[in-house]
Amino acid sequence: MKTLTILAGVMLVFVFVWERVDVVRVGYQIERSKSQKILLERERDQLQVKVSSLMAPERIAKVATEKLGLVPPQQGQVLMVHQPNEAPGQSLPSVAQVRLASRIIAMGRVNE
Repeated sequence: MKTLTILAGVMLVFVFVWERVDVVRVGYQIERSKSQKILLERERDQLQVKVSSLMAPERIAKVATEKLGLVPPQQGQVLMVHQPNEAPGQSLPSVAQVRLASRIIAMGRVNE
């Protein structure tokens, strides 16, 4: 009976030590995750700055003129295309729609 009590005591001590070691291991893992989170947040911020600088209209215009050789259209080079069910005198696209379309086209050509 005495050996059984000693064995149960040793087992309890073993479980206690194992639990403490596991708590410390999980604590270290949490700290590593926090450090990784900080590094990833920094990288995200740097990438956001890079994206905003790459999407700057001045940069796009510079790339369009210098690398792609694009120039602003001359008088008469721009033609308005109307849908078949739309009469030529009907509403024109808003300035915002034209800017959005030109931005989409510019982004497509710069990324290619």
